[in-house]
Amino acid sequence: MSSQINLITKTMFSKAKSNSYAGQDPFDGLNSKLFELFPRFKKGIIGLAWIQLHKRLAINLRPLCAVPQKRNPKGIGLFILGLLEDYKATNEQLYLNEAIELADWLLTQQSDKATWLHSCWGYHFDWNARAFFVPKGKPNVITTIYVAQALYALSEITGDNKYREPALDSAHFIVNTLYKEYDGKQFFGYIPGENTFVHNASLWGAAWVAKVATLTNNEPYKQLALNAARQSVKGQGADGSWVYGSRHHHQFIDGFHTGYNLEALRLLSNALDTDEFEESIKLGLQYYKKHLFEEDGTSKYYHNNRYPLDMHSVSQAVFTLLKVGKTKDDFAMAEKIIDRSIQTLYMPKKQRFIYQKNKYFTNKVDYIRWTQAWVYYSFAYFNRQKMNSTKSAAIEQL
Repeated sequence: MSSQINLITKTMFSKAKSNSYAGQDPFDGLNSKLFELFPRFKKGIIGLAWIQLHKRLAINLRPLCAVPQKRNPKGIGLFILGLLEDYKATNEQLYLNEAIELADWLLTQQSDKATWLHSCWGYHFDWNARAFFVPKGKPNVITTIYVAQALYALSEITGDNKYREPALDSAHFIVNTLYKEYDGKQFFGYIPGENTFVHNASLWGAAWVAKVATLTNNEPYKQLALNAARQSVKGQGADGSWVYGSRHHHQFIDGFHTGYNLEALRLLSNALDTDEFEESIKLGLQYYKKHLFEEDGTSKYYHNNRYPLDMHSVSQAVFTLLKVGKTKDDFAMAEKIIDRSIQTLYMPKKQRFIYQKNKYFTNKVDYIRWTQAWVYYSFAYFNRQKMNSTKSAAIEQL
């Protein structure tokens, strides 16, 4: 099966490259040119309903509604991270050249520095959620962190400060704009101006701030990162679980956000060289492995409902198991999860993965940021880890 995983990874890279890494997104409905005629309808119930219509329909209406295919900064960050995995595995210059080209594009896509003062990134579409409206380009913590990780990883290979400096500068945006002390909590928010507490956003903010604080010897930033991490550990269930966030409609437990939390806590712990959160990580990983996967390797969306089956859950499982778990059993479990996803969610004729499989219908819309970019990065990461483990085993036998 490993050869199939490797082949799928190469195919996904080729397809993405041929399309200039552009595509559609579950939440890009408001990019419809129809709203150029009726811009005021973007906000409120009409805009929210329009986004949900396009997200939930198994038929892609975007071409009819003049929603263009575009690059997404987070998706490009994921592709860069995958390209660097392939470059490290093969030493083929093609992958590094592609990563450099995409990183140069990301540098041109920063949110307005006159407004935000530091390097940060947002989505390429207006986004209407239940709690708030987010205009195109307004930065958010998750997009900023994945872009910053990609730029920093590239700088480690090239030695080029034009990638390193904005990656590190992003931590100033996260601290100065997103750090909150609200409702008795200390955390990093998802977007500027909102006080909603969401565990994965706060923990990823804390993890990246901790990483940069260690690189720059910034003690106050280390403390802020610890404050936020402790807040989410305090909010962890006795069984190791985390609900998504603090609002009434956030009281669900799902796979990929649980994986985000664990990966972020591990990155933070490594960056700060602390074992303070080891028990939380251990308990959370046990819950994750027990409640969010089925015996045959199916990656469940929720702890109490397997549906919808989604490659986002699969990809995060790879990172969580290989970066947080790290044991041989975790590696075997990750491979089993990938194999099962290929059986259930891959379309060989189209050479890509579907968006979601529900109990009664399947949504096969091609989403570049949500699905294909995540799969490419996670599969490329898995392939390199598999290669390294094979090499290590061969050396041990000598």
